[in-house]
Amino acid sequence: MEFPESLRWTERFPAGRAWRAVLPDRLAECVAQWRLRVGRPYGGAFASLALPAELPDGTRAVLKLQFPDDDSRQEAAALAHWAGRGAARLLAHDPQRRALLVERCAPGTPLYEQPLDAALDAAVELLPRLAVPAGPPFTPLAEEAAGWTERLPGEWDRANRPYERRLLDTALGLLADLVPGQGEQVLVNQDLHTGNILRATREPWLVIDPKPLVGEREFGVVPLVRGPELGHSPQAVRHRLDRLTAELGLDRERARGWTIVHCVAWSVGEGEIFPNHVEVVRWLLGEE
Repeated sequence: MEFPESLRWTERFPAGRAWRAVLPDRLAECVAQWRLRVGRPYGGAFASLALPAELPDGTRAVLKLQFPDDDSRQEAAALAHWAGRGAARLLAHDPQRRALLVERCAPGTPLYEQPLDAALDAAVELLPRLAVPAGPPFTPLAEEAAGWTERLPGEWDRANRPYERRLLDTALGLLADLVPGQGEQVLVNQDLHTGNILRATREPWLVIDPKPLVGEREFGVVPLVRGPELGHSPQAVRHRLDRLTAELGLDRERARGWTIVHCVAWSVGEGEIFPNHVEVVRWLLGEE
């Protein structure tokens, strides 16, 4: 099987090499189990092998074989919880093979291809539909945040910290206030960037590839504020924060705080440094 270039990072880790070694067999098993016709893999998927698929009755779908990490563990549960409301429908799930069969979005163009304010209009319509009450099996935001605190590179790991100590201290101080002061707990998605919102026919826009948590609504806008797809500048970041919080009736300072914390936490991962996240932190702190 020819793997997309976007999956090449998995070759750096024993777990990734082991996963890639079994992918051909898992693909064949899923094709047989669900009696699928599949096409060539999509490019650009970083944490799954995704292929266009067709069921025996002609239903068009996407077959996803997930890299077995914690981030993708609850994707199927989130899609099932939304039951097609604002998100692609889950058609089938094989947890042992980490395989999902989901509704295919057509035409499937990403939201970031829309003009800035048209994309934000769509997000304002979509987010309240996704923010539904939820509990187990989803990980609480407070628990996830505790994990960020443990993994943040501190004084013991200065070489892998892409920011000065004061930004780390700022993030930790914000977390201490944000976690205990949360509002109603709803399903939020810490990877809801505009590349994971696709044009569809059943609904105007559908969410794919969720990384769900249970937390307050203010956290739900973080990926849209942080993501560079709709412009990466101090003005663009603040514009997204202002519009989303005002029109969704959210506490701007809490959303700003969660964005700072999440950007600091996600600025380092899998041996890589993501300077764009550090820039967003500086901009939201008023540093340009």
